[in-house]
Amino acid sequence: MVRARVVCVVLVASAFAACSPPTRQPEPQRPEPSEQAKVPGAAGIGDPYYPDDGNGGYDVTGYDVAISYEPITKRLEGDTTVVAVADAALTRFNLDLTGYEVSAVEIDGAAARFTREGEHELVITPATAVAAGAVFRTRVTYAGMPKVEKDTALGVSGWQIAKSGGAFVAGEPHSASSWYPVNDHPLDKATFRLTARVPQGWSVISNGREESTRTEGGWTTSTWVEPNRIAPYLTTVGIDKWTFDRSALPDGTPVVDAYAPGVVDKRFVETRLPEVLAFLAGKFGPYPQSAAGGIFLNESISFSLETQTRPIYAKWAGVDVVVHEQAHQWFGDSVSLERWSDVCLNECFASYAQWLWDEEKNRIDLDQLYRTTVARKTDSYWDRKLVDMGPGKEFTAVYDKGQLAVHALRRKLGEERFDTLLKRWTSTHRDGNASWADFEATVDDVAGADLGGFLDAWFRQAGKPGDDDLYPGSLRK
Repeated sequence: MVRARVVCVVLVASAFAACSPPTRQPEPQRPEPSEQAKVPGAAGIGDPYYPDDGNGGYDVTGYDVAISYEPITKRLEGDTTVVAVADAALTRFNLDLTGYEVSAVEIDGAAARFTREGEHELVITPATAVAAGAVFRTRVTYAGMPKVEKDTALGVSGWQIAKSGGAFVAGEPHSASSWYPVNDHPLDKATFRLTARVPQGWSVISNGREESTRTEGGWTTSTWVEPNRIAPYLTTVGIDKWTFDRSALPDGTPVVDAYAPGVVDKRFVETRLPEVLAFLAGKFGPYPQSAAGGIFLNESISFSLETQTRPIYAKWAGVDVVVHEQAHQWFGDSVSLERWSDVCLNECFASYAQWLWDEEKNRIDLDQLYRTTVARKTDSYWDRKLVDMGPGKEFTAVYDKGQLAVHALRRKLGEERFDTLLKRWTSTHRDGNASWADFEATVDDVAGADLGGFLDAWFRQAGKPGDDDLYPGSLRK
């Protein structure tokens, strides 16, 4: 994600300085679930920042989501099957679903009892307990008007209505429960399949590869499939009168770009996508996703979001935002966080990718930009943590102070080791989850030394780092 106000900061900084399908890796083991997540029926996966997000007792392996949406009435009808493995014997368990009338729940074809608790808990009681280790399929049928939610920091999140009358889904730290039943936390990644039915004249864009689109009886039905595991907040659907461009990357990876009415001129931005992805692959390793592209909205929402394979862009997004959201395809999408306190693993590195792009494409002297930025910042800027910053503060310092921190780390390690760090991180944890502690261990291993003091000063502590940590390597005065 990149926020609108952060784009302005990046552009100003850059202007001042200038005076402007791969081979699959072995699937990593899923992290050991938290103690809360192990509890059968726990209404939360164990993230201390968002204790009600996700659920305990099972591991989802795949979602098969089917929806029908009528833009005039704004009514959604859903039929979703969640395939999961039980971590323990389940006499009851929860899924996250915000709003809607649920008409039926089945487990492996047998009717199950269900109730609603709190804002988004769908509590399910199987007719027969699910055995520990068993693969089970939960089918939920539901309907209603999607509930639009507002986040105090980011504005409207989840299901949103477009000015054209269509709809789209975007938001973090949670948004998936606004349109299908889900274990709504990045720790439980799963494959994703969407079949969406809309009135003729409307069309659908989603994650992954377009499997089919057909029109009959006044309705158009499209199926999209993401074979790589995906964190729920990175799933999306866009319903609009899209203009589609279809192409392929040099290696054959399919590219689908969708432009809402009024923003087809954004093609000039997206024409640079192959160049952006080639640049990022040179820094981070092979492109890790099954498909590519972008979803360009005619909406002045406060953020753009790295929805997997196909980011969603606000109408103000330019090439720098494309760089940021595409960098997330490695940092955040392929390698996903375990807890939201570690969001720097996503945002600090996607934000620094913009600096790397400016360095190579716009000939920006990053050391000069770094020193100038450091000299201008006041105590309030420095007094923000990058790791474990507190709930509600995740999407702040990671966009600007995070760039400085990663650049300092680069100079601390040197070019060769920094390059090794980026590629080792994305390859080791590809298609999985990782924590800040994992990253610190990787840094120490690559450095061949304990850099705990440096990492603490920059990432874990508030306040301006001391001169030794502030000016490492070529940054030293």
